[in-house]
Amino acid sequence: MRTVTNYFLVNLAFAEASMSAFNTAINFAYAVHNDWYFGLVYCRFHNFFPIAAIFASIYSMTAIALDRYAAIIHPLQQRMTSTETRVVIAVTWMLALLLAFPQYYYSSTFPLPGRTVCYIDWPEYATVNVQKIYYVCVTLLIYFLPLCIMGCAYTTVGVTLWVSEIPGDSSERYKEQLLAKRKVVKMMIVVVCTFAFCWLPYHIYFLLHQFSPSLFEEVYIQQVYLAIMWLAMSSTMYNPIIYYCLNGR
Repeated sequence: MRTVTNYFLVNLAFAEASMSAFNTAINFAYAVHNDWYFGLVYCRFHNFFPIAAIFASIYSMTAIALDRYAAIIHPLQQRMTSTETRVVIAVTWMLALLLAFPQYYYSSTFPLPGRTVCYIDWPEYATVNVQKIYYVCVTLLIYFLPLCIMGCAYTTVGVTLWVSEIPGDSSERYKEQLLAKRKVVKMMIVVVCTFAFCWLPYHIYFLLHQFSPSLFEEVYIQQVYLAIMWLAMSSTMYNPIIYYCLNGR
């Protein structure tokens, strides 16, 4: 079971389980009550960790896509070893924590009449909108860029595996290997499409918040936010179901 793909699947599962454990219920409670009960330290962690977890999740999927691409398109090239795979996972988390660090650094709590808010106190400069630049970079780095890479990789792999028919005189072992490769690729395409569908409204919401803030003065915007947040966070529960249904191992 200690294959390159499975190492990345474990990392993906760890990131999503952590986000479910540390953020989902608290995020929902805060959105419903508009009162932060959990102190400054957890406020910083609460704003910091989801960005890191999403980054680790999506780049685990990207690494799996590139590994499948290398294994199927260039089968004679040397594959990553387990040590190299663990190094890639460690570097992924380091980059994830670095990208999320501004959310930790600028997080703060502020007492209002009857409640406390947890928010990100972005610095204000006359010439640069730090908040807008940061959210655009985050959206590009943890959504559009990795999805483009995975789209190209799986399109090429899909054409290679499905367009070419299995030769009639192939050995049973060859047929089994080809079917196994198809199953893994099919499973990961479903995982990626699920992630893309669940997180797209979330990223659109925050981009609109930066470029069209007047939209967020509407009466029911809090309900819209809760629905979008629920959809995004729900992505963490679908992958185990997908693995169970599409991966016999």
